[in-house]
Amino acid sequence: MTLPPGWPPAVRAPDSPDWQRSAVTWLFDLCPADYRGHPVLGRHPLGLAYLASRHVDAQLAGLREGRSGVRTALAPWLEPPVVGQLLEVLDLEEARLVAARRAVDLIAQALQSRRYVPRL
Repeated sequence: MTLPPGWPPAVRAPDSPDWQRSAVTWLFDLCPADYRGHPVLGRHPLGLAYLASRHVDAQLAGLREGRSGVRTALAPWLEPPVVGQLLEVLDLEEARLVAARRAVDLIAQALQSRRYVPRL
């Protein structure tokens, strides 16, 4: 089976043994730790994917808001190179979160029995 670009390496291919279990484990890793204490989320991976997508969206929004004000908020206390390094960290984190959001969408599609078909 060909996996779509952006499929998370830690999640097995759809229809392979235990693929949903690997998806649930990966999705829980994107969510607050306390989510693992709610058995309904492990039993219903599509619901977990929905909540994971909302959580990643919120992280992205918070990151973007924080980046917009980091220079103003920290310039009086941190040297400009340090502020620049913080912005680099935020850029890396944004890229990671954007990739995670795409991967959550791919998992949700697979959980809905939609399979990737590569185009020629």
